[in-house]
Amino acid sequence: MSSEYDFHCHSTASDGQLSPTDVVLRAHKNGVSCISLTDHDTTAGLNEAQICANNVGIRMVAGIEISANWSHQCFHIVGLGIDPDNADLSQGIKRTETLREQRAESIGLRLEKKGIPGCYKAAKKIAGSGMITRTHFAKHLVNDNYANTMQQAFDRYLVRGKPGFVATQWPQMEEVVSWICAAGGIAVLAHPRRYKITATRLRQLLTEYKDHGGTAIEVVCGSSNNNDIQESAKLAQRFDLLGSVGSDFHSPDNKWIELGRLQPFPDGIEPVWNVI
Repeated sequence: MSSEYDFHCHSTASDGQLSPTDVVLRAHKNGVSCISLTDHDTTAGLNEAQICANNVGIRMVAGIEISANWSHQCFHIVGLGIDPDNADLSQGIKRTETLREQRAESIGLRLEKKGIPGCYKAAKKIAGSGMITRTHFAKHLVNDNYANTMQQAFDRYLVRGKPGFVATQWPQMEEVVSWICAAGGIAVLAHPRRYKITATRLRQLLTEYKDHGGTAIEVVCGSSNNNDIQESAKLAQRFDLLGSVGSDFHSPDNKWIELGRLQPFPDGIEPVWNVI
């Protein structure tokens, strides 16, 4: 199935494989008429994406995906329709950029102690001018034959309990939501079915999320199956949240996740694009 909306995707400004321009061109080719580039903890790719969107005649919604902490667990909050120049958001982004840089340095040191030297420098080179992420470390580990695939690199070295894992104290959820709201945006809880969390804790999260100004939830994601969509729709209805859609596209190499390739949006949920 295809969708004319895609409000969750990534470029080389963070951990995506394509430039902002190429992301927009690919989305346009796939029939997307309204897109939001939502790179991790950065708005660096938005100007380039906007120029391309203007050239090909599709609507570009300024976005971002910010890592947030709630109850000692990391969640991702997408901001849609933001003002990238807002002071509160800009200061928040600087905080997360610093955290990511510190984490990257620590990952490099941990992997070096395990006999894998030069990882930080190599990951930094792969990231280029973009935000350095664990994905860049995984790419280096594959390139240097420490792993056969990206997933294997994560599983062997970069997830909790493995040599390169570094716990990060991201800003609290209420702070992240406040930055997005201050920037005139809509906060969207990304891929709610992906987190390893009980139904009770998820309901508690959403209660606090809404109390702090969160107004939307991703109902349809690139990896959603029918059950995921039904359960996410129930959460949107229960907590009176808007519904969003997004592929979470990172790379053409992942044949299962594609820009605009999304299951139908369910009835009975007000879509976020009605208010952006």
